[in-house]
Amino acid sequence: MFKRTSIGVAACLALSCAPAANAHIVDNVLERSADDAAVKLSPIGSYEAGVMGKSAAEIVAYHAASQRILTVNAQSGKVDILDASDPANPTKAAEVSAGGDKEINSVAVRPDGLAIAAVQQGDKTENGEALIFDAASGDELGRVPLGALPDNVHITNDGAYALTANEGEPSDELTADGTEYAKDPEGTVSVISLPDGVQAPSAADVRTADFRAFDGSDAELDPSIRVFGPENHHNKPSLDFEPEYISSADGKAYVTLQENNAIGVVDIASATVEKVLPAHIADHSVVPIDPSNKDGAAKLRTIPVQGLSMPDSIGAFQTNGQTYFATANEGDARDWGGYTDEVKLKDLVEEGQVCDSVDLPEGIEDKKYAGNLKLSNASGWNEEQGCFDGLYSFGSRSFSIYDAEGNVVFDSGSDFEEITKDIEGLNFNADNEDPDFDDRSNNKGPEPEALTIGTVGDRTYAFIGMERVGGIFVYDVTDPAHAEFVTYTNNRDFAVDYDEDNVAVTSLAGDLGPEGLAFVSKEDSPTDDALLIAGNEVSGTTTIFSVADLVGGSQDEDGDAPDDAPGAWLPGDGSSSIAKGVGIIAGVIALGAMLSGVLHFMPQVADQFYKMLPEPVRQLLP
Repeated sequence: MFKRTSIGVAACLALSCAPAANAHIVDNVLERSADDAAVKLSPIGSYEAGVMGKSAAEIVAYHAASQRILTVNAQSGKVDILDASDPANPTKAAEVSAGGDKEINSVAVRPDGLAIAAVQQGDKTENGEALIFDAASGDELGRVPLGALPDNVHITNDGAYALTANEGEPSDELTADGTEYAKDPEGTVSVISLPDGVQAPSAADVRTADFRAFDGSDAELDPSIRVFGPENHHNKPSLDFEPEYISSADGKAYVTLQENNAIGVVDIASATVEKVLPAHIADHSVVPIDPSNKDGAAKLRTIPVQGLSMPDSIGAFQTNGQTYFATANEGDARDWGGYTDEVKLKDLVEEGQVCDSVDLPEGIEDKKYAGNLKLSNASGWNEEQGCFDGLYSFGSRSFSIYDAEGNVVFDSGSDFEEITKDIEGLNFNADNEDPDFDDRSNNKGPEPEALTIGTVGDRTYAFIGMERVGGIFVYDVTDPAHAEFVTYTNNRDFAVDYDEDNVAVTSLAGDLGPEGLAFVSKEDSPTDDALLIAGNEVSGTTTIFSVADLVGGSQDEDGDAPDDAPGAWLPGDGSSSIAKGVGIIAGVIALGAMLSGVLHFMPQVADQFYKMLPEPVRQLLP
């Protein structure tokens, strides 16, 4: 009886002592949506690793049966297992460690709870391993060998295989003469046949798909596919190709070869690389970008530069009976051991290294025009003329959709910069650590990196995370050739400066540096809406977003979440979360004072009142 008679007062006290809002949900979430947006993306809860700027939250995965989020904490060399049964308050339930000086780069989980983490050795050039564990308990089940530096792991939709993109980065040292890397392992894809139950596969279940077939002089590669390195580097595709991220559909795996501006296609059953496709190249003489970080303005312009998409994340999906894959076109220079292919546009112009055939606008070398724009010196060089007859920048500042044959059917073009430049309170092209306006315009701009695909109702959506400026774009890709912008949400306060040593203050900035995304369907969600989970490597936060269906009946006539919807009270709709919290506390205190005596004599009412309380409050009651 004590629980019931004390419920009114106890609930009031519990709520009055609780914070009004999650510290990582900013008071004014930045949003921009299409007029006919069919979904709304709103942050509802976040978990803090307590470490800034050290990749304490990267790749994320979700296990529906246990309502667990798996978050790669690269800083600790662990996977943090979070209880997400209350998405507004995710809490750490367990962890899985790589051990020693090893690092974990990625994680994936099967519906039955079989989870796989990609483990990198202390010496990244040595072969890595797959760590197999139970997602619900965190118990390690075993390990199997992989190629060097496994960077991403993916489980096929049928649960039969785990696939890893083994990047095979070279050593950080060159040979004594500086002409090649001291060590340079092959980039590969591991194909792991998985057992039916929650148990570890054996080493015999692991096969390796390599790129050696493309080393021969008779191998056919599109000339836009980059094979490059130090002066006397072997320049073999099997060494140069560095698998970054992997996805699959209909028996094929699609793996990004980022620095090479290419995508490999792997036949899963035979564990062989079938072909290597060229990735998208943007024509910035037609598609504008902001190329200057020194003009003090969000000013997009066309320039005679090609943007190498150099995709990072990739997501394969099927719609209308056809297979497609989408890529987040981040861009990346090769910069190891003193070798780099990065150069500024102004240096090429001032040194007379641009061929006369390139029509350069007057003054383009000025840093307020495009002088600081970072280009690659590994593309565009005309050996016969001794100059660059093409200028190539890193990343296309877009996402692309390809059909199964590798044809680009859609590219978002300049959307990301066009949309973010006009949002009040957002510092255009800011860095993920430095909130200064226009800071990254000369270097990949907003830098799309994370990507995942999900279905809400009868529509298919692509979610794309911006590594630098932050925020997540949502596009309707149901008809891939006519993909449409839906909404953009950024849980970041640009008024907060960054100080990795002052976590308490910097955490008020919200989410910094989205690295990985995971979609949770409505059917698998602990709420009435689908969810999107984001791992933010700079802020070390794992943040949960509701993906509200504005068409499927979860909203009221005005398009807002109904008052009784799960999480409707939570911050994230642009209003002050503090004011909401104060209002809730005051209301509950008044209600509790009024009902505290009544509840003693009416246990049935007490039971109903008890059920209405949030789960965290119920747990605090005796």
